[in-house]
Amino acid sequence: MPPNRQSGQTAKKHVAVIGAGMAGIACARTLAQAGWQVSVFEKSRGFGGRMSTRRSQFGDFDHGTQYFTVRDPRFEAALATTADVIKRWSANTVRVMDASGHVLASTGRPNDAHWVPVPGMSSLLKTWGTPLQNGTLSDCNVHLHTRVTALKRDGAHWTITCEKVANGDAKKFQHLLSGFDHVVVAIPHGQAHDLLEASDLMPDWQSQISDVLVDPCWTLMLAYPNASQPGLSHLGPHWNVARSTHHRISWVARESSKPGRSSVERWTIQASPQWSQEHVNDAPDRVKAKLAKAFGEITGIRAEASHAEVHRWVYAQTRRALGQSYLLNRAAGLGVCGDWCLGNRVENAFISGLELALAIVED
Repeated sequence: MPPNRQSGQTAKKHVAVIGAGMAGIACARTLAQAGWQVSVFEKSRGFGGRMSTRRSQFGDFDHGTQYFTVRDPRFEAALATTADVIKRWSANTVRVMDASGHVLASTGRPNDAHWVPVPGMSSLLKTWGTPLQNGTLSDCNVHLHTRVTALKRDGAHWTITCEKVANGDAKKFQHLLSGFDHVVVAIPHGQAHDLLEASDLMPDWQSQISDVLVDPCWTLMLAYPNASQPGLSHLGPHWNVARSTHHRISWVARESSKPGRSSVERWTIQASPQWSQEHVNDAPDRVKAKLAKAFGEITGIRAEASHAEVHRWVYAQTRRALGQSYLLNRAAGLGVCGDWCLGNRVENAFISGLELALAIVED
């Protein structure tokens, strides 16, 4: 809905932020703190994007982002406001393994500390996003399960076309929301391109975004609750994290080694970019079987998992970034941000959203 315009009062500017991942929430909360009215639209059921947490009866999995590092002082300052949600993950046993599970190299203690939110990866953005949702920040709201399908500039304001999403499927009806002074698109590059194209907007931006390359990633999640029995501290190798040269797998991590997690033995396995691309359209059961076999070859764990599932991230690791923090058309009141603008780190997403918000406020 458009902002209230009471006589004698200057109405707040109203912005629609499309996407509730790190870039979108960083942008939204910065604009809200600057006095803007903010409406966030997210097609999923909650905050997070790739910083999501997958629930299971045996504990949670960080099935997208595994950890993040902090180098920019602005990101460090933002994290300091919710320091109780962030814990250091002592991932100092990171190894490089070959396809047979033999150690090729050990990185020792990483140069950058590995940080994880607790009790799950989504906790950070839930903490930052909840004030936008519950009224703590006035005149702000969050629309979950809502996909934005079109944007239209109508005079001085924007109108957006939305559809409700349930269990991944869009309901048949659509609705329009109008009165937005500005729109921020903070979604994966392919989705941003398609939204601009469907809205017949910014062909030059569409061309720039088309040059961005982001690889997909298949993720396998395994749980072994029997490994938590008395006298058995863990299953398989003594290390907790490994990068792998196996043609199918690039990352293996013992999820239960992270702070604030359930002690049930759980592993998150992420396929290599090349293998994920080659098998991006494979059936989930086929992917699950192939990755489980590779996991056994690397770790020596041959036991059948009590819980096994896969998730496909169509947009996961940026291979060729946009090369600038954001796109902004001040006259139109339209901006685009995301980690893919700068790279593939969580901090890249934060900086992109933050710098776009600051540029909008300066206008």
